[in-house]
Amino acid sequence: MTIQNTLLPIHKGSLQPHWIATAKSKGFDIVARVVDRLHLALRCHQCGALNKVRLFTLMNSQPNCSACIEQVWASDAAAAGLEFLSRDPKNRHYGLYRAACGHQLRRQFELIKRVAALQTGVRCETCHAASEIGVAQARGWHLLCPDPEGDQNYRLYKHMDCGHEQRVARVNMQTGRFGCGGCSEDWVAAPSFLYAMSFTLSNGRELVKLGFSRDPGSRLRYQLQRDMDMPCAILRQIPMSTGQDAIRLEKRLHAKLLREHADCVVDPECYRTQIRVKSEIYDARLTKTILGHLDKIEVQAA
Repeated sequence: MTIQNTLLPIHKGSLQPHWIATAKSKGFDIVARVVDRLHLALRCHQCGALNKVRLFTLMNSQPNCSACIEQVWASDAAAAGLEFLSRDPKNRHYGLYRAACGHQLRRQFELIKRVAALQTGVRCETCHAASEIGVAQARGWHLLCPDPEGDQNYRLYKHMDCGHEQRVARVNMQTGRFGCGGCSEDWVAAPSFLYAMSFTLSNGRELVKLGFSRDPGSRLRYQLQRDMDMPCAILRQIPMSTGQDAIRLEKRLHAKLLREHADCVVDPECYRTQIRVKSEIYDARLTKTILGHLDKIEVQAA
């Protein structure tokens, strides 16, 4: 008799009536005694698959059907966007899966169940490593190796321009909010931007923000935008030769707006759950005025 691709010898011996009754009550039919006097071949009522089960297990606990369990694993994998390949032969708590990218993953069954329930995510290490290399190159750095100090949140990088090597947090490499310890300028001397951004809150209210940053896009996405579903955009960004010039002009503009349009200043309580900032947010009625001031600054700086 073949069970799970393994040929097993039939053991000659009678089947006791109470064995048969117990098996039926637990969702199985006894097909034969196999291997020795201590093992039975059970057919699952649910899927019809054969299972080798110890007689002691049948009589004292609930036998499991391997085929039904694998079907659950396969269903969980499909719901998680993966293809179940097999159980990990080295650890019964792990399975082998094929990701949508074609790479093979090894994950715990319980983790895949959580992914299927949308409680967490799963990523391919091979593709993620390639993505990190691409992010670093786009920023002008080479990814050398994992963090020499063993922190999983950091990597060791080499600056393409000057060859300087340094540890950088992975999130900072993504956002660009770091400088080279070998050649970068202090933010006061480095080029920067004045910007105007628009936000639409979940209640429909429209706001505008005036500020400065050396990377307005990163500032918006990784710092200001608490609610990732909130409509928002950069309306204007005016290049400044230095961060010092940018902050000087920004402070001057805020003082002017507060003096002339105090009624347009928005209480932070109105937006604190969606925008990660405590001030410098105005009602959208002031958008045209702010853009006009930025136009004048751009002309003067040209």
